[in-house]
Amino acid sequence: MQDIRAATLDDIAALTELERAFPEEDRFSRRTWARLMRGNSAILVSDGEGKLTGAAVLLFRRNSKVARLYSISVAEAARGTGLSDRFLEKCEDISKQRSCCTLRLEVRETNSRAKRLYERHGYRVMARAAGYYPDGEAALKMEKPLSGLSREVQ
Repeated sequence: MQDIRAATLDDIAALTELERAFPEEDRFSRRTWARLMRGNSAILVSDGEGKLTGAAVLLFRRNSKVARLYSISVAEAARGTGLSDRFLEKCEDISKQRSCCTLRLEVRETNSRAKRLYERHGYRVMARAAGYYPDGEAALKMEKPLSGLSREVQ
């Protein structure tokens, strides 16, 4: 099983490389990664065989009880291993630890794999946003109320 840990500035090159499989308009630049790491966020990564196998970005706003899952990305070689489930659970735990009551996200309407992941974890579609992504695709806005005690985040 791959460990999930907090990202560091030393991970920026590997994070940029991990996203090369994404459409160009969906990728973060090195500068964006650095800004995210300095911001009100939690960035998690997983390591495997000497390189990053996945990442998750969680955003917070001051004085808000709502956290936003910005992205989960898993390398092709690590797909189907349950890594996305583990990232999602860690993000929920961190959100609870920061006293958030709700976790929200957007997902491409055509991304059936991601939609199934979120639905399995209790997320429900709250709205549809037409033309949300730079390529014009619609997004489904999903959310989940967070309750109970958080699991220990390592």
